[in-house]
Amino acid sequence: MSWCYSLALPAQSRTDTLLENLLRREGSPALRHILQYPDSFRYQLIYTEIDRDVNNIPHFKNYYFHVDDSLYYNPASTVKLPIALLALEKLHTLDIPGLTGNTPMFTDSAWSGQVIAHTDSSAANGLPSIYHYIKKIFLISDNDAYNRLYEFIGQQAIHEKLWGKDYGKVRIVRRFMPLSEEENRHTNPIRFEANGKLVYEQPAAFDTLAFDYSRKVFIGHGYLDKDDKLIFSPMDFTRHNYFPLMALQRMLQAVLFPASVPVAQRFNLSPEDYRFLYQYMSQYPSETQWPKYDTAEYFNSYTKFFFFKDGKRNIPPYIRVFNKAGWSYGFLTDAAYIVDFEHKVEFMLTGNLYVNRDGILNDDKYEYEEDGYPFFREVGEIIYRYELQRKRKYVPDLQSFHIHYGE
Repeated sequence: MSWCYSLALPAQSRTDTLLENLLRREGSPALRHILQYPDSFRYQLIYTEIDRDVNNIPHFKNYYFHVDDSLYYNPASTVKLPIALLALEKLHTLDIPGLTGNTPMFTDSAWSGQVIAHTDSSAANGLPSIYHYIKKIFLISDNDAYNRLYEFIGQQAIHEKLWGKDYGKVRIVRRFMPLSEEENRHTNPIRFEANGKLVYEQPAAFDTLAFDYSRKVFIGHGYLDKDDKLIFSPMDFTRHNYFPLMALQRMLQAVLFPASVPVAQRFNLSPEDYRFLYQYMSQYPSETQWPKYDTAEYFNSYTKFFFFKDGKRNIPPYIRVFNKAGWSYGFLTDAAYIVDFEHKVEFMLTGNLYVNRDGILNDDKYEYEEDGYPFFREVGEIIYRYELQRKRKYVPDLQSFHIHYGE
C-alpha cells in the first residue's frame, strides 16, 4: 500500500465572534497585546462548549479564534498523545496471550542512533513496560518514554493507522533524539518477556512511505545549529512533526468521549484502557510513587498550561484537567478537558502560542514565563468565568471522570 499526504493547504483561518469578542473584552492589556499581533505570536485557540441532554449524552460546539491548518506550529510533546493511544491499540491488535501493558518490554538496537532500553529505575520492578511509559508521558511529558513507544509502533504503522482514522494531515516522523531522517525511519527490534520467557518478539522495521515535503516551512530570523553556531537564516521546519490544532482537539475528544465521533475514527481501546488513560492524563506528579518525582521540579501544574502553570499555581481539589501539553522552539501548545465537579462545569480548550522576541530558535531563550504561561492562564480563566455563568438546560453528571488516584 502506498501512502502520501500533502500539507500544501490553502489558508482557511477560522474565527468565531463569540470567542474573539469574549477574549478582547475580558482580556488584560497584556493579553490584548498578544491578540493584536497574530502574525508574530502565531496563536490559535479552540473553545469547545459541552452541553448534556436529558440522557447525559454530551453535545459539542467548537468556537475558533485564528485557527488555520496551514499555519505551522511545532507540536512538540502533543504528538505523544497519538503515540500513547496507538501503543495501547497495538496491544489489542496483536492479541497475544500474556502480552499486556505491564509485560516487561526490552528494546534492542539494530541501526545507527538506536538506544537499548532493558531497565527502568522509575518502575517498581525496575523494568520498562508500555503502561509505565504511558504514565511518564502524561505525568511529566517524558521524552524517552515517547521514543520507546514510537519504536514499538513503527513510523510506517503510525501513519497508516492515523490516516486510516481520518487524521491524514498529521505527521510524526521524529523521535526526540538527535537522529537523521533515515535513522528515524528505522525502528528497533523489541522483545516482551515474562518470568524469563519470551512472550512476543518484534523485528526491526523500516518506513517506506513517501511524505510530501513540497510545502516549505521556515520560521525566525536565525538559529543555533548542532554545534551552537548562530546561523543567520530562518530555521527549516519542513520535515518536522506536524499536528494541526483541529486534529489535536478532535483526537482529545475522541479519547475522552469516544461515542461522540464516528466508529472509524475511534481508537481500539478497552474500558480498562480508557480508565488508565483518564487517570494519568489528569493525575499529578505528587500523586504517584512509581515513578516518584521531585515535586519542586515537577510540580502539580507542570503540564497544565490553562489556568495553572503560570506561577506554579495550586489546582483546587474540585477541578481536574485531562490534557496533553507540549513546548519547544518557543511554541507552547495545550489540549485540555477541564472539569469542575463542585460547580458542574465542563469544557475543552485547545490552543497554541509562539513566544520568541529575538527571532532566534534553538537557543532556549523564549518568553515562556513572561508571555506564554500568563497567556494560557488568562485565556483559561476567562473561559472558566464564562462557563460558570453560562446557562445549561441539564446539569451534567460527571461521575465517569471521578477517579481514585492511588498508584
